[in-house]
Amino acid sequence: MAGNFWQSAHYQQWILDSQDLIQERRPDLEVLTEEEYQKIMIFFTNFIQQLGETLKLRQQVIATATTFLKRFYARNSLRCIDPLLLAPTSVFLSSKVEEFGVISNSRLISTCQSVVKNKFSYAYTTEFPYRTNHILECEFYLLESLDCCLIVYQPYRPLVQYMQDLGGEGEVLQLAWRIVNDSLRTDVCLLFPPYEIALACIHMACVVHQKDCKQWFAELNTDLDRIMEITRYILNLYELWKTYDERKEVQALLQKMPKPTTQPVPR
Repeated sequence: MAGNFWQSAHYQQWILDSQDLIQERRPDLEVLTEEEYQKIMIFFTNFIQQLGETLKLRQQVIATATTFLKRFYARNSLRCIDPLLLAPTSVFLSSKVEEFGVISNSRLISTCQSVVKNKFSYAYTTEFPYRTNHILECEFYLLESLDCCLIVYQPYRPLVQYMQDLGGEGEVLQLAWRIVNDSLRTDVCLLFPPYEIALACIHMACVVHQKDCKQWFAELNTDLDRIMEITRYILNLYELWKTYDERKEVQALLQKMPKPTTQPVPR
C-alpha cells in the first residue's frame, strides 16, 4: 500500500481522462444517451448507498464500493455484468478493503432481497435474483478488472483537514460533506484527485453559506480551473435532479440498458 496518494495506484492508474472515458463507454452509448447512462449510474449509486446504510456501513465503505462499481464500468460495458449483481459485490469487497469486517454471505443476500423489495420496488417487479455463488464469482471479475488496485483515497479526510485550516467547521463542513456524497453520482471520482474534489465541495458550501474564502483559496497552491471543472460536474448533477423523477423513469431505463446474455432465473 502506498504511503501517500501520489505514489498510489489510485493516482498512477485510476485518474482517467474524460475523453478516454467516453471512448470506453461508446458500446453502451450506442444504446443509451449520455444522460440515460448517467441516470443508470445514479440509480446504482443510490442502490449502494441504501444497501450500505441498511447494513450500517461507514460512509467511507459505501464511497469505496461506489468507486469500485464506477471503475469497473469505466473499463467494461454494462453488458459484461448486471449492475444489480456488481453493486452488492462492490459492497462486499469494499467492506474487506476498508477493514470494516466481512459481511456474511447470507446477510448480504437477505439485505439485497429486502432493499430491492422495500426500497426499489418501483424499479424491479421481481425479487433479487442473485445468490452467494454469483457474488463470489463476480468478485473475481471485479478484482481482475481493478487490477487488484484496491486502496481508494476518498475526499473525506482532506475535507476535514482543510476545514480545520479554514476554521469553518459546523454547518459549512456538514454541507461540504453532503456535496462530497452527491459527487459520487458523477464521474469526478474517476477524473480528479480526492483533495481537489474536497476543495470544490468546500468552495460550494462556502458560497451557499456566504462564507468568504477567497483569500484562503488564493493562498492554496492548486489549479482553480480544475476546482471549477469539478464544480460544473456537480452543478450539472443538481440541474439533472430538478427534472429527473427516478421512480417514474428508471424502470424503462433498466429495460433499455444493455444486459448480459445470460441472466439467473429468480428462485
